[in-house]
Amino acid sequence: MLTQHTLQFLKNLEENNNREWFQAHRQDYDIAKAAFEKFCQQILTGLSAFQHDLHNTKVKDCIFRINRDIRFSKDKTPYKKYFSAAFGPGGRQSGRIDFYFQLQANDETFIGGGMWEPTASQLAAFRQEIDYNPDHLKGIIENTAFRHYYDKIWGERVKLMPKGYASNHPDIELLKYKQMFFYHKFSDEEVLAEDFPQKLIDGCLILKPYLDYLNNLFFENF
Repeated sequence: MLTQHTLQFLKNLEENNNREWFQAHRQDYDIAKAAFEKFCQQILTGLSAFQHDLHNTKVKDCIFRINRDIRFSKDKTPYKKYFSAAFGPGGRQSGRIDFYFQLQANDETFIGGGMWEPTASQLAAFRQEIDYNPDHLKGIIENTAFRHYYDKIWGERVKLMPKGYASNHPDIELLKYKQMFFYHKFSDEEVLAEDFPQKLIDGCLILKPYLDYLNNLFFENF
């Protein structure tokens, strides 16, 4: 279970995002990080019950560093204002479409996943599958439980039409997507509740059919 200390550390970090403050509050960071790791272990254990390729995954391999890569960014703040983890086989660098969790103060915590930065061949395969068998994807993302939990499609779209498809294609609105991902936010009150780990796991279970759809489409050995 997460505590107010972890959220408060993230709030303070957002307001004091510099190395001097961070080093002065290193002990608070270590406590908050340990709590996040313990929480993520709960999630990993819960996910392993239905995502069997996670059985040998270590939680330390799922968690991202809090340091930002500022080499090519105009924003030079050195730290992320959140803790984050990706749950895939072997951890955050699985190369698959994984469950992504971000813990952030001020009601910005969320769970999500989907097609974020597809390669050209992956995007082509995604569109081709919609063209050949649109009911498969629609059956997942238009499912009542899915739409209730993930109530909006997120991601960039082409303005007119993707190359190779007619403008009057019956599924042109789906074909326009260059990205397609979903996320569900939680309030700070929900995050601190005793049942939050199970809520998060339940949210992943709802998302799983879509992630399986993408992984089966993009990776031959999935």
